[in-house]
This record gives sequence, structure tokens and C-alpha cells, in this order.
Amino acid sequence: MTLQIGPHPVQPPVVLAPMAGITNAPFRTLCREFSGGKGLFVSEMITTRALVERDAKTMRLIHFDGTEKPRSIQLYGVDPVTVGKAVRMIVDEDLADHVDLNFGCPVPKVTRKGGGSALPYKRNLLRSILREAVGNAGSLPVTMKMRKGIDDEHITYLDAGRIAVEEGVTAIALHGRTAAQHYSGTADWEAIARLKEAVPEIPVLGNGDIWSADDAVRMMRETGCDGVVVGRGCLGRPWLFRDLVAALEEGPDGTPTATPTAPTLREVARVMLRHAELLGQWLENEQRGVIDFRKHVAWYTKGFSIGSELRKKLAIASSLDELDALLSELDLDQAWPVGADGPRGRTSGRDRVVLPDGWLNDPYDCAVVGADAELDTSGG
Repeated sequence: MTLQIGPHPVQPPVVLAPMAGITNAPFRTLCREFSGGKGLFVSEMITTRALVERDAKTMRLIHFDGTEKPRSIQLYGVDPVTVGKAVRMIVDEDLADHVDLNFGCPVPKVTRKGGGSALPYKRNLLRSILREAVGNAGSLPVTMKMRKGIDDEHITYLDAGRIAVEEGVTAIALHGRTAAQHYSGTADWEAIARLKEAVPEIPVLGNGDIWSADDAVRMMRETGCDGVVVGRGCLGRPWLFRDLVAALEEGPDGTPTATPTAPTLREVARVMLRHAELLGQWLENEQRGVIDFRKHVAWYTKGFSIGSELRKKLAIASSLDELDALLSELDLDQAWPVGADGPRGRTSGRDRVVLPDGWLNDPYDCAVVGADAELDTSGG
């Protein structure tokens, strides 16, 4: 079961979704270690303007470990010219092997600029961005990730899919929610199936509500999609990629090669410490690494019997020794909790999507929104 992204085989067909502040080099390393190097692991979202201007933070974010192959960068941009320059820079300086374009981010600081999940509503602007990206990519494959649309009254994914095929995009990932849903409710897997039917020329990857390897298998079976993109499902669960490999990699008889096994709390604690260590090495400062790790504590420990006081102490640890000592106080022989594989991360929806003034007036307008339409820092 192999997904082909340009010249790069992705086997099994599993992709780590870009997540701001999460899918940095340390987290990608953890996920790759669990998968045995199998799959595709995408960087955090990188703003094209910040890349072209060589923003120091952005240049750190595009750093790849020497073992990362292929190197995959996700770009965010709203100006076709700037997107083209960023892709050309990636090619000329050999910064990556694959470029993914973000048309799915629903956060207000992105959509109010006409970017992310707001942009595909402007069909001609979308076409111009894709044309510039593909035209400057040379032999590098260009893919895109998007949502169903802005809201239920402004659905865009089928039009966007056809435009992508016409402009030479290599593959499309669809999150089965609108921007207005944000991360609430249930992902619409039927939309993934409809997109697959609409663009049979290229691979379609499904995204949304993959909390376990069984979910990934079910999505591929029910939608016919060519692969899965995993986001919030791997928060505090980097071993999910081991489970995905076991579930999706078939032996000669067509059955899975292995059965996923849930970790004990002892194994989880070992991964937590490794994650914090990797962050400290990447940031070149142990304390900064442990502080950055704090946001992961609740995800890793969800469902385990820990106690509120010890949980609070873990979330304010400031050194590896302190974190290690606190983890040793846990009842480490606890088995994986029943029901711990549910939703994690953001789950809220929004009453409306923050858009530029007049954005919905003309779906074919190609104008970029103002001189400051490009964010000057990465993230989202």
C-alpha cells in the first residue's frame, strides 16, 4: 500500500499534518522513530514572506535532521508572486524535497488576511498561487491541504480540486470540516470520498478524526482515499505512527504485518522525557526545551490516574532532572486507559469565519488583500 508524491514513495500512505508549535524537528524525529522512518512528516507551516526575507525564526523552523527523507515543507501565502519566490528559493538552495501549500488553516489571524481556508473561495487567486508554485518548483512535487470550504453556504473543495489538477498539483489532502467548524463536530468523510471521485487523476488524502490506527483503516475503506493525514490524533501519541505502520503495511497474504500494542505509563514516561530532551537539543537550551514541552504533558497523560497535584507539577517542570524525578513518582505500571484514544487538542467551533471586508462578494476576484496580506512570521 504505497502513496506516490511525485518521485517519493510514501509507504505506508501516512502523513504527519503540519501543526504550529508542534511538528518541529524534535516531534518529527519522535514520530519517525516510531514509524521506522516510514511515512511523510511535514514541517510546521512556514510563511512565504518570512522565508523570502530569511526571518531568523523561520530559518530555524525549516531545519531538517539529516535523516529526514524526503524533507517536506508546508508554505502559507496569499500573494502569488511571493509564493513563487519562496518555492524558487527552496529549489535553488535545496531546502526541501517536497512543497505542500496550506489552504486549510482556520485561525482568525490567517483567514482575516484571506489566507488558509479562506483562500480557495477566490478561485482565480487560488489558480494563480498554484501556477506560480508549480511553475517555480522544477522537479519538486507540489501538494495542497484544504478544508471543505468557509462554511456550509460557501463550499469550495470540489472547485479547488479541479483547479489543482489543472495546475499540476501532485496530491490533495482534504480535512472534512469547514473553516467555521474549526475542530468541532465530526469530520465529513463523505466529502473525502466525493473529492476522490472528482479528481481521479491524482492521489487524495483524508484528514479529520483519525485518533487510532483503526480509524485510518476505516477512513481508507469507506472513502477510497489514497492515504491519511494525521494531526491532533498524534498529540501526546507519537507512537500512533508505529500503530499506523502495523495496521496499513500488508504482508504477502494481504493482512496487516503486526497488531498495534498500547504502551504502559512507564513507556509513555520514557517517551515524554525523550521528547523534552530533543526539544532542549534543538533549542540549544535544556530549560527552554522543558518549558516548550509543558504543553504536551496533558496530551501524554490523558486518561492515566495521576492526581491533580502531580499533574500540575509536571506541567511546570523546568529541567530534565525535575521532569524525570516527577515522572518516577507515577504509578508507572498502569496499563493504557480505556477510552484514552479520543479527541485531543482544540475542539471548539466558531459562529463565523473572520474574513477581509467584501471577501465573499466575488469568488473570482484575484486581488490580494492589501500590502500586509502576507504574515511576517511563521505559524498558525
